[in-house]
Amino acid sequence: MTHQRVLVIGAGFMGAGIAQVCAQSGCQVLLNDINSEALEKAADSIKWSVGKLYQKGKLTESPEIILSRLSYVERFSATAELDWVIEAVVEKESLKIDLFKELEQRTLPTTPLATNTSSIPISRLAAELAHPERVLGLHFFGPVPFMGLVEVVKGAQTADQVFEAAIDLVKSLGKTPVRVHRDIPGFVMNRIFSAAFKEAVDLVSDGITSAEDIDAGMRLGYGWHAGPFEVVDNAGLDTVALVGESMAKLGAGHLVSSSDLIPSMIREGRLGKKVGKGFYRYTKDGKRETYKPK
Repeated sequence: MTHQRVLVIGAGFMGAGIAQVCAQSGCQVLLNDINSEALEKAADSIKWSVGKLYQKGKLTESPEIILSRLSYVERFSATAELDWVIEAVVEKESLKIDLFKELEQRTLPTTPLATNTSSIPISRLAAELAHPERVLGLHFFGPVPFMGLVEVVKGAQTADQVFEAAIDLVKSLGKTPVRVHRDIPGFVMNRIFSAAFKEAVDLVSDGITSAEDIDAGMRLGYGWHAGPFEVVDNAGLDTVALVGESMAKLGAGHLVSSSDLIPSMIREGRLGKKVGKGFYRYTKDGKRETYKPK
C-alpha cells in the first residue's frame, strides 16, 4: 500500500495531519489549499511534528526523507496519476458538494474520492455525481498523527471494492478502521461523543461543575485519553459548532446542546487551542493552563 499518490485538499488542522501520516507511510502527497498562509502554516507544523516524532524514536525514516514526499500547492492540475483524493475542507455541505463536482471533472472515474466529514452523510455529497460509487467517508480523528482511529463510511452507492480498498489504506497508515456500513448523520463515534458532550456542556452551563473537573473525571474515571473539553479545544469550537449545526439540520439535533455556552465563547473569540484560548488557555509552546479571563 506504500508509494500511493494521495491528494489532500484543505491544509487546516485535519488536512495537515492526514498529509503527514500519509507521507510517513510512504505515500507521495500533494497538500492543496487556496490559502497560501494555510499551506505555509501546515508545512511548518508538519516539519515540527515529524521532527519531534523522530526524536522520540517513533519514526524509522529520517525527517528529510518523509518531508521529501510532500508537496504544497495552491492549485492542482487535472491528473490521472492519483490513487486517492481525501477532502478535508470545512464542514459545509454546499462547499463539499461543489468540490466533489469539480473533482469528478478533474480525476479518473476510478479514483476514489474520500471525505473527512464528521457529520454529513456520504450519500448527500455524492448524490449529484455521475460516479457516486467511488465516494466514501474517511473520518480521521485529530491530532491525526497521534490518534489511531479512522471511520470508514460506506455511502448508499459506495462500491464494495472502494470500501475495502479504504480499509486497506487505513491499515497501511497504521490506523485502526471502524467500519460504518450504514450512512447516517454523525456516523458512529461522533454520535457517541456528541451525546456525551451535550450532557457535559449542559452540566457546565447550569453551573453544576467545571469543564476541568469533567475532563479530569472522564480521564481518570472512564479512561479517556483526553476529556471532552480538551478534545473540543483541539478541534476548534467553531468547527464543533458547524458539526452541531449540520447534525441538527440532518435530524440529529437531540445530540446537540441548546445551551448558549459554545456560541458565546465563539463570540468572545475563544475558539480553542489554535488561538490560544478556549475552555483552557494555551502558552506559545502549547501547554494547557486553566482559563482565567484577563
